[in-house]
Amino acid sequence: MAGKDYYSLLGVKRDASEREIKQAYRRLARKYHPDVNPGDKSAEARFKQINEAYEVLSDKGKRQKYNQFGDQWQYADQFAQAGYQQTPFWDFSQTGGAQRFHFEEGLGSLFGDLFRSGTRSRRVRPRRGQDVDYPVEVTLEEAYHGTKRTIALQTEEPCSSCQGTGRIQNMPCSVCRGSGVVSALKRLEVKIPSGVKDGSRVRVAGKGGQGYAGGASGDLYLVVSVKPHRLFERRGDDLYEEVAVPLTVVVLGGEVQVPTLKGKLALKIPPETQNGRAFRLAGQGMPHLGDSSHGDLLAKVNVVLPTKLSEEEKELFKQLSQLRPD
Repeated sequence: MAGKDYYSLLGVKRDASEREIKQAYRRLARKYHPDVNPGDKSAEARFKQINEAYEVLSDKGKRQKYNQFGDQWQYADQFAQAGYQQTPFWDFSQTGGAQRFHFEEGLGSLFGDLFRSGTRSRRVRPRRGQDVDYPVEVTLEEAYHGTKRTIALQTEEPCSSCQGTGRIQNMPCSVCRGSGVVSALKRLEVKIPSGVKDGSRVRVAGKGGQGYAGGASGDLYLVVSVKPHRLFERRGDDLYEEVAVPLTVVVLGGEVQVPTLKGKLALKIPPETQNGRAFRLAGQGMPHLGDSSHGDLLAKVNVVLPTKLSEEEKELFKQLSQLRPD
């Protein structure tokens, strides 16, 4: 059966894991995203194909049907009702024109029966649209304050030629090939709340695939990944950082400026503070998702030893070593 090879489109093997499929999709989606390739029609077309492939292969049920029937997977239920059996599509495509023609004849016969007028005519029932996952990458600052994104979303919508019924005058629609749906690219501005972390799924109600025959639209889920930060390490909703403190301050005590995601704060260093000691700054960490409270910031002391000492400074250290021979 000639058709689209979704595995090749994503550049993965047929036994690829869900994680490998998701990683391949994210890499290609970033490469061919319309915002990255403005005005490039070929990149936009490739982006649509990548989204179409991911939508099927990321869903276990759809992937199983696709593995059996190829790009005719939408008709798997009708095949089952008709008792039609099909070998995996990648083997079937190699079996020769005669068997391909036989399958296409069976397909036409099957849908001729399903769409034929009379007692076996198909009734169109309202169906809810599909839920859609969309990967979004944000900085730690954006995860802290919350942000917005304008995204290009590939969805399935009811075919306008057949009004989502899949047929025209009791024959399969040639535009949607009898499925009742067509691919569509739409742009949305979405809000990413403060406190999101790696793996957060932000639901945008009713912005997924459009419903059929009056059914409700599906939901859009933003799958968030947060970029590493040069200063802060995130553990849950707590932040960790190292603070450079001069030797004189840790010995005699004093005050240093500590960076936070809201600006700098003054931190009092007690006399004789040891290297590696961590100070907890309550409420200076990440916001809790869906809550007004925050995690904490733990500032670890990193003693900075003086360099390029003058002769006088060296002499003072010699005196100190004599006073404290241990």
